[in-house]
Amino acid sequence: MHKAGGDVSEPACSYQDVLDHLNLTRSNELYIMTRPVRNYKQRTQVSLEVLLYAILDVVNVAETLKKQKSRFRISSCVCAQVEKEQKFIPYVQTATRWRNDYISWDPQEFCGIDNVSLPAEVLWKPDLTIEEMTEKDKAPPTPYVTISANGFVEVHYDQVLVCTCRMHIYKFPFDTQRCNLTFKSVIHTAKDLLLKASDNSSEASESSRELMRTQYEWVFLNMNVTAYNASVDSDQDKIVYTITMRRKPILYIVNFVLPVLFFLGLDLASFLISDRAGEKLSFKITVLLAVTVLQLILNEILPSSTNRIPLIGVYCIGIFALMLLSLLETICVMRLMQIDNKSDNHADGEENGGFSKHANFYNGGVQDCGGIYSMSASEALNATLPGARESQSGVLCQTLEKLSDELKAMERTLRLLHGGHKEELGYWSRLARNINRVFFIFYVTLVVLFLTLLFTKWTSD
Repeated sequence: MHKAGGDVSEPACSYQDVLDHLNLTRSNELYIMTRPVRNYKQRTQVSLEVLLYAILDVVNVAETLKKQKSRFRISSCVCAQVEKEQKFIPYVQTATRWRNDYISWDPQEFCGIDNVSLPAEVLWKPDLTIEEMTEKDKAPPTPYVTISANGFVEVHYDQVLVCTCRMHIYKFPFDTQRCNLTFKSVIHTAKDLLLKASDNSSEASESSRELMRTQYEWVFLNMNVTAYNASVDSDQDKIVYTITMRRKPILYIVNFVLPVLFFLGLDLASFLISDRAGEKLSFKITVLLAVTVLQLILNEILPSSTNRIPLIGVYCIGIFALMLLSLLETICVMRLMQIDNKSDNHADGEENGGFSKHANFYNGGVQDCGGIYSMSASEALNATLPGARESQSGVLCQTLEKLSDELKAMERTLRLLHGGHKEELGYWSRLARNINRVFFIFYVTLVVLFLTLLFTKWTSD
């Protein structure tokens, strides 16, 4: 066909022309019902590629995805995990690629068209699945697949997966987790489908780092690709992608590790409180209860299926035991001081009795003298002879007054001596004070040694 200017017009081509050439319709069972090979002994090769796109949250990092023999390209992965339930929830975009022997055309005959998109249900697709998936995929299926002129078919899926994953939380929150994505077929064996990884470990890791958008509380380290080819035809090929990631511990350090350490510091500071005051004992009990509350919170975070006690559990139990030991020492010291106080109170009673006798003695003398002075002149004259009795009464009063002054001075001296005796510690108080000094040195040494060994093992690779 020619145009008015003499130019040769291009032939009118459409995607439908390609489909008509292939006789590809919904009713054509050649493309839908069976594996698309011309010889049943021929295996369909499926190539897989996995690229991590994002990590929103990770609880368990041992996941296995069942995928069938096709080229899977996970170009997007948004992960979420539930730590207590040990679940791994990724959002993945997959691209599966395989060859259909009944599809081919020459692009030159169709104006250079080398690929066509058509509804996914009109073509056979490999039955790939995820071994650890516990719930059905919640994302809507991809409506289209792409076919190329050389017979390759590629399909992309967006999937929200809920998978089981065993957590290794021995070093939580300084832990490193590994998540396995295992691709395999549902029913096809090795004689039907051949699984092949498109990228090696270094290529997959580098591509994932370039595509990484967000990692939430995790740092992506690497991705290891391992292919397991079946030794017999009755088995199935598998490809395992192991994603290794390390937790960012800063949030757990601020919200848990440091508060427990602060409570331990308060317990150390409580040694500055006097042992004679009851506030020291109540203060230590309050701090101990606060650590118990944090232990209950930790129990809600960590899974209960771990085989080893996590180091963070050892950290809490160790500090709890140290604070309990400190509390018991305080109770012992206060008990010893109480024994000494009872002895002092008994001694105070005896000395106070002696003081009262002396006081009564000189107080009586003063009262007698006061009575003599209070007599009237006529009474004195009537009671005594005019000269000698009056002289003797004056001398007696002066003597009693001097004796009263001397007794008061003796009382002050005895009180000073008695007060100095109270300032001196008794035997049990001295023993309690020595125990307190020795225990404080032992306690600080034990705390430093425990924390040093624990944090060294905690942060080691």
